[in-house]
Amino acid sequence: MYEHNLQRTACNMTYGSFGGVKGRDLICIQSMDGMLMVFEQESYAFGRFLPGSLLPGPLAYSSRTDSFITVSSCQQVESYKYQVLAFATDADKRQETEQQKLGSGKRLVVDWTLNIGEQALDICIVSFNQSASSVFVLGERNFFCLKDNGQIRFMKKLDCSPSCFLPYCSVSEGTINTLIGNHNHMLHIYQDVTLKWATQLPHIPVAVRVGCLHDLKGVIVTLSDDGHLQCSYLGTDPSFFQAPKVESRELHYEELDIELKELQKIIKDVNKSQGIWPMTEREDDLKVSAMVSPKFDSVSQAADVEVGTDLVPSVTVKVTLQNRLALQKAKLSVYVQPPLVLTCDQFTFEFMAPEMSRTVAFSVYLKGSYTPSELEGNAVVSYSRPSDINPDGIPRVIQCKFRLPLKLICLPGQPSKTASHKLTIDTNKSPVSLLSLFPGFANQSEDDQVNVMGFRFLGGSRVTLLASKTSQRYRIQSEQFEDLWLITNELIIRLQEYFEKQGIKDFACSFSGSMPLQEYFELIDHHFELRINGEKLEELLSERAVQFRAIQRRLLTRFKDKTPAPLQHLDTLLDGTYKQVIALADAVEENQDSLFQSFTRLKSATHLVILLIGLWQKLSTDQIAILEAAFLPLQQDTQELGWEETVDAAISHLLKTCLSKSSKEQALNLSSQLNIPKDTSRLKKHITLLCDRLAKGGRLCLSTDAAAPQTMVMPVGGCTTIPESDLEERSIEQDSTELFTNHKHLIVETPLPEVSPLQGVSE
Repeated sequence: MYEHNLQRTACNMTYGSFGGVKGRDLICIQSMDGMLMVFEQESYAFGRFLPGSLLPGPLAYSSRTDSFITVSSCQQVESYKYQVLAFATDADKRQETEQQKLGSGKRLVVDWTLNIGEQALDICIVSFNQSASSVFVLGERNFFCLKDNGQIRFMKKLDCSPSCFLPYCSVSEGTINTLIGNHNHMLHIYQDVTLKWATQLPHIPVAVRVGCLHDLKGVIVTLSDDGHLQCSYLGTDPSFFQAPKVESRELHYEELDIELKELQKIIKDVNKSQGIWPMTEREDDLKVSAMVSPKFDSVSQAADVEVGTDLVPSVTVKVTLQNRLALQKAKLSVYVQPPLVLTCDQFTFEFMAPEMSRTVAFSVYLKGSYTPSELEGNAVVSYSRPSDINPDGIPRVIQCKFRLPLKLICLPGQPSKTASHKLTIDTNKSPVSLLSLFPGFANQSEDDQVNVMGFRFLGGSRVTLLASKTSQRYRIQSEQFEDLWLITNELIIRLQEYFEKQGIKDFACSFSGSMPLQEYFELIDHHFELRINGEKLEELLSERAVQFRAIQRRLLTRFKDKTPAPLQHLDTLLDGTYKQVIALADAVEENQDSLFQSFTRLKSATHLVILLIGLWQKLSTDQIAILEAAFLPLQQDTQELGWEETVDAAISHLLKTCLSKSSKEQALNLSSQLNIPKDTSRLKKHITLLCDRLAKGGRLCLSTDAAAPQTMVMPVGGCTTIPESDLEERSIEQDSTELFTNHKHLIVETPLPEVSPLQGVSE
């Protein structure tokens, strides 16, 4: 009908019968610099600058009061009468001097203001009866209902960050229903401040309206930020179906028993033959492969690192997904051990066509000043495969592991002759040049048989590796016990790969030294001490918070009193308590960071102890998996469920079953609770006893007859066994109810009847 070329960049607009005109609407547009431009049909009426405008806010027109309502950058709701706007100085006639700009802007007098203390997302003015209208303002954390004169009728603090809202009707007299969408994919329905209904949405709504479509009333129309429009409504269709009466007939229990046995036999045969899912079909659906770049990124992606002065490199990992069938909602999650971090750890594919290949790339780098417990990463893909019975898809999961290079966290260092902790690994083959095993960590010298090499982690700790010139031994030494793990593991892996390339299949490593349990126990004590310290700090913080709230109540009572009374230093006490709360909160955060680092170092030491036990007793892969399930049950350590009590329960189960010495130990019952222990003496006693039982010939297994007493045979070599006194055994049996705790967390989160707690590890 008509068109206006705007001279300023527009932000938002509103319309209405400004000034009480009859039969037509006027348009008001707010520009990005805070100017209101009024258009009357084909003509431009006038423009006015809002005083003190910095950033434009939402704009609405109230026909009841003939005023414009907006929220300024000062976080105030402001109302301007149309008549005041119309008679103020025209913005186009102002001169260009800054003082005159400010002077002319102040000519515009605000009708009323209200400080809401936050930015507003939207304003809506509703009037469901002729007696009163309400101004609704949606803030970042609250939504407000105001009267025409700016007084608060009510306000509601929101639990989630809102994205849009709509006051849509008045069900009962004096109340207004409001739809509020938030960034948690939820749509909440409030009656004034009372939550009446909450529903889940597939997207985050940025706009919501209620309409009537094809005689269907109450349709909720939502728009997502990527352009998806959804029409939905609350409730369900009424069902007019009535189930017919079931004819009563006699039950033949014998026939039912026969049928039940036949069905159970079919289920048992299927589980024995192919398992719950056909493995070949599942593997053909999707193939996941990961490739780690052999070179560092030319420009390191490391950001916000806490390593120190070293330049932190990053390496690119590419994960490729190849699917045979059409897949829906494929989600790739990548996990590495902290303090290694990823530039991106979540990837989503809404739909993958058949015979399609998708590749994603991300970078990995070291963020913290300590070493990770493992260099192995894991890429897990969860997806849905549609079927005839279930078109939405059957959820399935597939994973792929990748190994990061040692040079990502380690640099060549100066070898050290002395060290506090030393390990010696024996092999059955002649020593290999360390240059051949670690080509990137030493300079090529004249003598190819370099027998000493130094490593320096980015966190600062150093490790020295020595290869014997005469015997078939390698020595690893460091000032920190947990730092031995990564170099020892890397040495064994590279030795195995080296001899495999040479075509030698009988290569083996062994450990004949004494088990370093004392160094391991020191790390356990340090980790446990941080847990106890964290509990004490949290209790103290809770006490100070209660004290802070009590002082606040006292002060509030004093301030509300009509007859002023002296504060009696309550303000000083409030300030002191506040400083204590802040200091305790900082101490809790610092202790949590120390606990996290301690748990990472404890995991490294645990990996090393498991490796040494496996080399010492020549354990098979399944037996090492049992030890890993017992010693490393948790990925994260919390105050509610910690490493000490969890590992104690798992080791107690092993001592009770496959490593038991008598039927009396097998008859001990397991407790059903996992509580933080008073100290670590029992845990250390059980770990010592586990090593002693293995030294006497005990073997780890998960079969049902594992509880049969085993004949302990002293090995020919190995470390010196630890003597067991009758008193120690008796005390263990007496305290068994407290020692042996629920162990089913090792495998699943829900209990399984009549299943060994470690049985699911190998499966």
